[in-house]
Amino acid sequence: MAGLFDKQAEVYLDGRPTYPKEWYSKLAALTPHHTLAWDVGTGNGQAAISVAEHYEQVIGTDVSECQLQYAIPHPRVQYAHIPLNITDEEVIALVGGEDSVDLVTVAAAVHWFDLPKFYNLVSRLLKKPGGVLAVWTYSGIIEVSPTFDPVMKRFLDTTLPFFDNRAQYVFDGYKTLPFPFQSVAGFGCEGNPLPLAIPAKLSFEGFLKFLRSWSAVTTAKDQGVDLLPEKVVKEFEAAWASFSTDSKLVRSVSYKAFMLAGKVKL
Repeated sequence: MAGLFDKQAEVYLDGRPTYPKEWYSKLAALTPHHTLAWDVGTGNGQAAISVAEHYEQVIGTDVSECQLQYAIPHPRVQYAHIPLNITDEEVIALVGGEDSVDLVTVAAAVHWFDLPKFYNLVSRLLKKPGGVLAVWTYSGIIEVSPTFDPVMKRFLDTTLPFFDNRAQYVFDGYKTLPFPFQSVAGFGCEGNPLPLAIPAKLSFEGFLKFLRSWSAVTTAKDQGVDLLPEKVVKEFEAAWASFSTDSKLVRSVSYKAFMLAGKVKL
């Protein structure tokens, strides 16, 4: 995933949804201890700072130094850059040592990882038997209105050739994502993730920031293709304001999300 979100790091902070607080409360309830958590692919830290409301210390790591420049400060969160050439032993030492982590979280990022390598690290770092790994993502399609939603679907279709192949895990709702961990009741299992929704209030400007934060939009632009020309933006704007003359209207929207949580198999 290195470099996929560097160019849009600033807009990523403003353009991505905030995850519901109750998700973190429910995850925290799964672990008997709340000493240390590791937020992987932390980006701007929005998941890390929420995890920190329940754990004494959170290590937020990312391969993107650009993303970490916009990480949200929190007294219990320590951010660290993970270079591509770092060894497993160095990662384990950085995070806290084997059998030291109560909760590992990955928000909208695990599909980019070298999964066997990452899962091996998690298995070594998590406390046994109580440590938990939780991964989640959300679909690029947001539900707004019957007029707007088909326009969104048509736009998504234009982006597909520019997504990395690993994005297919997201399009599949994590149903095809390998997840070799012992399932936790109520949080889905390999092949059957827990469906969730992320409700949000979104302005049209905020919606455009969301689209511009997509890796496919940036990749297309690098290849000389503008997926958001004025014509497309105007079509979106008209659909957004279909029940109002004000395109600045803040709408209630919903992002479709999917989560898997599990423990190391003993």
